Amino acid sequence: MIWKKYAVLAGFLLALLSVGYAQESASSYDIRDSSLIPAKRIPQHNEFLNNAYPFPALPRNMYEIGVKGGLSTVSGDVRAWLPTWGFGVHVRKALGYTFSLRLEYDYMVAKGLNWEPSYYGYAANTVLKQIYTAGTQPVFYNYRTTIQEVSIQGVATLNNIRFHKAKSNIAIYLLGGFGFMTYSTLYNALDANGQSYAALYQQAVAQFGPGGFAYSDRKQIRDFLKSHMDNTFETLAQRDGSQPTLGSTPIRPILTGGGGIAYKINERFNIALEDKVTVSKTDLLDGQEWQETGSTTVHALTPKDDFYNFLSLGLNYNIGNKAKRVEPLWWINPLDYAYSELNAPKHMKLPKPILDDADGDGVTDQFDHEPNTPAGCPVDTHGVSRDTDGDGVPDCKDKELITPTQCQPVDADGVGKCPDPACCKEINAKLDSGAFGQGGRGRCSIGDLPSIVFKGRSITLSKDGKALASTIAEKMRNNPACKVAVIGYGESSKSAQQLSWDRVNEVIKYLVEKEGINSDRFIFRYGQTGGDENTIDIKDGTGEEGPNAVPAPHPNLRRR
Repeated sequence: MIWKKYAVLAGFLLALLSVGYAQESASSYDIRDSSLIPAKRIPQHNEFLNNAYPFPALPRNMYEIGVKGGLSTVSGDVRAWLPTWGFGVHVRKALGYTFSLRLEYDYMVAKGLNWEPSYYGYAANTVLKQIYTAGTQPVFYNYRTTIQEVSIQGVATLNNIRFHKAKSNIAIYLLGGFGFMTYSTLYNALDANGQSYAALYQQAVAQFGPGGFAYSDRKQIRDFLKSHMDNTFETLAQRDGSQPTLGSTPIRPILTGGGGIAYKINERFNIALEDKVTVSKTDLLDGQEWQETGSTTVHALTPKDDFYNFLSLGLNYNIGNKAKRVEPLWWINPLDYAYSELNAPKHMKLPKPILDDADGDGVTDQFDHEPNTPAGCPVDTHGVSRDTDGDGVPDCKDKELITPTQCQPVDADGVGKCPDPACCKEINAKLDSGAFGQGGRGRCSIGDLPSIVFKGRSITLSKDGKALASTIAEKMRNNPACKVAVIGYGESSKSAQQLSWDRVNEVIKYLVEKEGINSDRFIFRYGQTGGDENTIDIKDGTGEEGPNAVPAPHPNLRRR
């Protein structure tokens, strides 16, 4: 019957285990929350937040208090009856994620009744030998003991460090500790009339097996005895006079150990199934230290101490302010923070990624379709040099940025040659001969051209500047044989030289891109002396030598 009850409890444990592993929860607190850190660990917490120390500080965590009830039995010289009841209370505090301390008080009652009689083994029992006559009267040992225990236990949680899941609602643990216990053991040696059970025992021996040691139905013998005995347990059992007492009750040191499994209902409550074994430093928990040896009449001192077992089911509660404490640490997986930080960093300072860009065009090598772009050439999103007019010459080398399709193919400088329409041949001939009174195509009579003024340190053409540029363009179209020098001033500093270059470049670019004037008709002059730095002069440059494009002298100072 006892083992059937244990089997039912084992099945309940397995059911809890399967449910607990199916339900898991995520991290229960923010590792950076300073309100959870006790004052003595704040320096470590601050170092951690400032990335000066790699480990976060241990947070405050709740205490656990619990009550339990269950079955208790004594293993000694007298065979246990059925498991009897017991209850206990405890308080538990985590010292780390796997180890905690528990202070516990238990109150237990245990009973025993032998199914075999003893004829000689009680001869040295100072109590029973006064009631029965050794050698002639059989004795069926029986007892009831009341045990009170106080112990402090170390509890080791086995499964909250998990590598492949966040955590479980099941906590499996082992425990071990020490403490003290008191016990009071009584015999049911006399009936209601104050007479010994000698006659009843004789009747049991005669009815169920003369000889006393060949009984086949243990339950039948025990049922017979219990049905004819009262339940008074009136006789104080044998005690060891050398043992210390608490009042009139013996007190003994104990060692205890066991294990259990707890199932978390929510962040406050959990239930636990636990089995605890306690070894006492006494052989008289069951009131008997003398045993028969087989079927002989020899009795010998039992050398081992008695121990008792407490199988319990408990309800536990976590106490503490949730705003300042996390749940007990044995419910938290200490690897949860590390895995969360690796998956989605919130605290780590990650270095800025450095991606190779061999040609320095702003497009990383793994996305660059033109890995050897010439320096200074603007590129598209694929790292390919821009070619606005699609003439095969990149913009950085193209002297005619927008070449009409009909004027292509172009030369190495990106300049196309547009065929003359048939209607223009006569006009060209007259231009060459000077029939229009301009001295012929080889001579220039463009006259004076207006200057363009920039305000402040601007390099952008104003509305007035664009109007003047349009006037210049019109004169240049009417005088195709003329070249124009665009002159900027300012040689006093690198900044002044670059500003002069930007303004000359802006005027030429506007005349080429917006007005359609061929870039070969310009002479680029910047940083000249003898003029106003804010004024760009445009003059007849026919017959003069000079480049139509010049690299920026100080590109790092270039204004955008």
